[in-house]
Amino acid sequence: MMTKPTQTVLRLATAAWLLLLLVSLGWELWWAPLRPGGSWLALKALPLCLPLAGIVRGKVYTYQYSLMLVLAYQAEAVMRLFDAQAASRWCAAAALLCSSVFFIAGLRYVQLARREAA
Repeated sequence: MMTKPTQTVLRLATAAWLLLLLVSLGWELWWAPLRPGGSWLALKALPLCLPLAGIVRGKVYTYQYSLMLVLAYQAEAVMRLFDAQAASRWCAAAALLCSSVFFIAGLRYVQLARREAA
């Protein structure tokens, strides 16, 4: 049985992951695509779908490797913060916020889950 703080952190991390998935898709398909009409770069959201079930269920191992995966999205967001297009900068800021929240909440969730398991 999870404690209330662990459940809260799990919900926060899950929401941040889902928002990052939404931002990644919307960014390249509608809001600020590299090419008008959308771009194949929207496929970058596909790796975010793979661990989704484990993230929602709160599997610690899934969180551990997802914490490494999200760093790639953080790096892309930081690089594209300096894009010439304003809409792209806003999307990059949103992606950076979502990935940072997931990273911090995910680390805390793993810490709390391990403590409860011991």
